[in-house]
Amino acid sequence: MQPEQEVMKRWSGSAPFWDKHREIIRQMFAPVTQALVADGQIGARHAVLDIATGPGEPALSIAALVGPQGKACGIDLVPEMVAGARRAAGRLGLNNVQFDVASAEHLPFPADSFDAVISRFGVMFFPSPAEAVREMLRVLKPGRKLALAVWHFAERNPFHYSVSRVMDRHVPSPPPAPDALDAFRFASPGKLQKILNEAGAIAVSERLLPFAIQAPIPVEDFWTLRLEMSDTLREKTAALSEDQMAEVRRDALASLREYSTHRGMSLPAEVLIVSAAKARPA
Repeated sequence: MQPEQEVMKRWSGSAPFWDKHREIIRQMFAPVTQALVADGQIGARHAVLDIATGPGEPALSIAALVGPQGKACGIDLVPEMVAGARRAAGRLGLNNVQFDVASAEHLPFPADSFDAVISRFGVMFFPSPAEAVREMLRVLKPGRKLALAVWHFAERNPFHYSVSRVMDRHVPSPPPAPDALDAFRFASPGKLQKILNEAGAIAVSERLLPFAIQAPIPVEDFWTLRLEMSDTLREKTAALSEDQMAEVRRDALASLREYSTHRGMSLPAEVLIVSAAKARPA
């Protein structure tokens, strides 16, 4: 299977669930969106490109930020994700946002089109991240910024490990290859930064963003959300017997309750924000 086909297969099945839980997901990752806005230097009237937008975030939030004289464009490789994003834009009555099915490595926009280019948890799944960064730089206006968010190490993110460790006791997974299309592909500091430098970006920087994933739902609902968001978890649970599934659920809820509060779930999290600029003509 080709890398792009693999990505589409993995995420097509998740699209209905990301659409179903879109508001909770928006709230959970709002601090990451805010960091991308800050590091991308996004403001009113700007044209902004959101790559791997999924069902429309952060593009929808940014469309509201840049205002009617600005514009947000979101692209994703998965048609089902783009369809969900377009439905959400219609419900919100946003006329300054558009969504298209496209690959990060082949952006359907002219050179020097955007004031900022961002991607939240997308670049880890790009078959050729260096090629994608070169495309980001091509469509970015000279002197303007791109900003990318990637997960820091799994052990610093209970959003991932609190359920995956329970699941691995029942359905073990081999460790991913060093450059596999995996959520933690760029968890090592400096790895993505190096790619941006090699692609020709300037003023490349990286910072650690510690934040809290807040979800105003009880632990049982969070378990459902976490399971439905992940194609890997859904695939593993499909292989379990009814008794095994009951045991996994019990153990996962016990693990997640550590992060349950009277306001819902609150999990510490860490991501890396990697940003850079496009050089101005000499």
